[in-house]
Amino acid sequence: MRRAVTSGTPLPAPGTPDPAASRAPTTTPAHLSSATTPAHLPSAAVPELPDPAAQGPNPDPAAQGPRHARHAPWPYTRLDVAAARAAGHRPHPIRQFVLKTRSRCNLACTYCYVYEMADQGWRGQPPAMTPATTARAAQRIAEHAAAHDLPRIDLVLHGGEPLLTAPAALAAPVDAVRAAVAGAAPRTRVTATVQTNGTLLTRGRLAALAAAGIRVGVSLDGGLPAHNTRRVDHAGRPGFAAAARGLRLLARHPQSYAGVLCVVDLDQDPVETYESLLAFAPPSIGLLLPLANWSDPPPGHHPGRTPYADWLLAVFERWWHDGVRRTRIGLFEEIIALLLGLPTTTETLGLTPAATAVIETDGSIEQADSLKSAYEGAAVTGMTLDTHSFDQLLDHPGLAARQLGRDALAARCRACELVEVCGGGHYPHRYRAGEGFRQPSVYCADLQPLIRHIAAAVQRAAQTRATGAPAVHPPAVAS
Repeated sequence: MRRAVTSGTPLPAPGTPDPAASRAPTTTPAHLSSATTPAHLPSAAVPELPDPAAQGPNPDPAAQGPRHARHAPWPYTRLDVAAARAAGHRPHPIRQFVLKTRSRCNLACTYCYVYEMADQGWRGQPPAMTPATTARAAQRIAEHAAAHDLPRIDLVLHGGEPLLTAPAALAAPVDAVRAAVAGAAPRTRVTATVQTNGTLLTRGRLAALAAAGIRVGVSLDGGLPAHNTRRVDHAGRPGFAAAARGLRLLARHPQSYAGVLCVVDLDQDPVETYESLLAFAPPSIGLLLPLANWSDPPPGHHPGRTPYADWLLAVFERWWHDGVRRTRIGLFEEIIALLLGLPTTTETLGLTPAATAVIETDGSIEQADSLKSAYEGAAVTGMTLDTHSFDQLLDHPGLAARQLGRDALAARCRACELVEVCGGGHYPHRYRAGEGFRQPSVYCADLQPLIRHIAAAVQRAAQTRATGAPAVHPPAVAS
C-alpha cells in the first residue's frame, strides 16, 4: 500500500500553561566528490536524560506521556531539552502554520496518511474550524511573529479537504491572520496556499482564492486515470476526472498555481508519470517518497535494492536533459542546492531546523502531519491555542529534536559524507517502534545513489562549462 503525502533564553516547559491565557561556496564542495573518505565525527553532544527504566516515568503528560515514551524513547525520554538549551541549542521560531480548516475529505484515498495509517485522531476532531478558533489561531500566530520579528510567515490551508468550505468563506482564516499580524507585527509578510485534491476547484472558488492572494497546490498521483486508481470517493468512484477538470481550470490561472504533489508509485512508469503531469502545466512538481518507516517499510523495500532511487533517477535524467525547463522539481532542486551549500527550506532533506506547526480544527497545536504515519498520537503535543503559545511548542521534545540538526541523528548518519545533503532523511522515515526517531532513513539505500548521481551530473555540467565545451543547459536551480 502506498502512503500519501508541507530567542536566546530557555522557554517555559511544554506542560506549563501560558500565563497570558485563562549561498554558494568558493571551492568545490566535498559532497561533489565521488570518492571521499567518510568523516568520523564525534558522538552527538545533545544531553540525554538518565535511563527511564531507572528513573520512572516523567510526570509531564504533554511532553513525555506514556504513549510517546513507549513508542519513541528518542526523543521523549532521552532528550533533555533544558540541558540542550543550556548547551547552546537555541530554538528556531515557527515560520509555517498549517491550518486544518476541515478534518473530513470528499475522497477516500486508500493510502492516505490521515485516515488510513497509524493515527486515527481525525475521528475526534470537529468537521470544521470555527470562527472563534480561527480568531484565536490568528492571535497566537501574530503573537509569535511579533515576538521573533519574523520577516515572513507561510500559511497552508489544509485538511481533510479545505475546499469543502463555501467559496465566500474560503479566505476567512487568511484574512484573520493577516489582520492580526498587521496589528502586532506590521513588518511581517503573510503568504498563503491551499493544498487540495483538486476535485472541488471551480471558477468561483478560484476567484475567491485569487482575490485573497491564496495560491493553490494539488495532490495527484500522475496525469492519467491509471495512475490514480486509489484516489476514489466514499462510494469507490474514481476522483481523477474531477481533479483533472480542476487542474485544467487552475492551469488557466498561473498566478494562482502553486504546483502538484505526487507520491512515488513503483507500479507506475516514472517517465510516463512525469510527462503526464506536464500536461497540466504545473510550475512545480513535488515528488514524495511514500510515508513509511522501519516498522512499516515501503512497498518494494528489500536489502540490496534501490527501487525508489531507480524510479526517481529515471525522472531526473528526463528532466535534467530536457534542454528547456518545463517545470521545477523540488526534490532535485533541493538536493542540488544542498550540494552547492545553498540554504534551503525543506524538512525532508538537509539539516534545516523544523519550523512547522499544525493547528487542528479543535484548536489543538500539533507537530507535522507526516508523523501520523508512525503511531497513534505521534503528532500530539497536549497543547492548545487557549493554553499554550507557539514559543512553548518550541520546547516540546518532538519539535526540539527536529531542530537539533546533526546532533539529532544516528551515529551512522553523523559519520556519513552525505549528511549535509541527506540530513538523515525525512524525520518520519527514521522511526522504529519502541526506539523512536534516531535511526537512518528507511530510504537510506535509495537516498545515497540518488544524491551521488545528481552530484555527478552537477559536476559534469560545471566541468563542461569551465572547459568551454558545448554546454548542457540544465534546469535552473532553486535558491
